[in-house]
Amino acid sequence: MSFTTAVRTCFNKFATFDGRASRSEFWWFYLFVVLAGLVFYVPIFVLTLIGTASGDDGGAVAGILTVLTVAFWVVWGILLIALYIPLLAVGCRRLHDRGMSGWLQLLYFVPCGSIVLIVFWALEGTAGDNMYGPRPE
Repeated sequence: MSFTTAVRTCFNKFATFDGRASRSEFWWFYLFVVLAGLVFYVPIFVLTLIGTASGDDGGAVAGILTVLTVAFWVVWGILLIALYIPLLAVGCRRLHDRGMSGWLQLLYFVPCGSIVLIVFWALEGTAGDNMYGPRPE
């Protein structure tokens, strides 16, 4: 599955937590989420650095930089919220491909649980059909 196909599939199955997802579908979408987050986080970081480095105490430049930084924070927050549900859904479908419950994503809340999830997501899915449906293409 290609990058664009995976992203399109994940958005078409926005909140679909049943079925199975291939490794390529999951990892391409995960890369998309990381890149989308970076696209908005890098300007926040740069604007914050410029704002703190400028010696303009409360002047016009500091005000403009503050407004821009807050605007990027708001857009970044909305983006993360919008991508969170499809990321959870594809993670659930990826675990289904291994024959595991999607509830295992609660391991995020356990120390080092994300490492366990990464290993589960990286392993190959079960061959043939399982209780969650047919093998993804």
